[in-house]
Amino acid sequence: MPDFMGMMKKAQEMQAKMAEIQAQLEAAMVEGTAGGGVVTVRLNGKGEMIHAEIDPSLLKAEEKEIVQDLLVAAHAEARKKVEALAADKMKEVTAGLPLPPGLKLF
Repeated sequence: MPDFMGMMKKAQEMQAKMAEIQAQLEAAMVEGTAGGGVVTVRLNGKGEMIHAEIDPSLLKAEEKEIVQDLLVAAHAEARKKVEALAADKMKEVTAGLPLPPGLKLF
């Protein structure tokens, strides 16, 4: 018979660690850049864009589409960093647990 109390204790420990990691992720900041650094966006750990910076050289009417594309590219880069950060943090919590491949807890 499995150790039910031991399993419950491990589940509570994991839940506490997940809450701690969620707090860390909310406080984390990542940046994504595009166009060789002429566009930079900053996201928090939840993936919300909190800042965008555009080099003044791009602020011309004829550059509008380029700026739009670069903002999307910078956001995509930053979003990948947020996802990688969350995945790394989850590895800390789930280390040693037999979870099925591809299971995302965040």
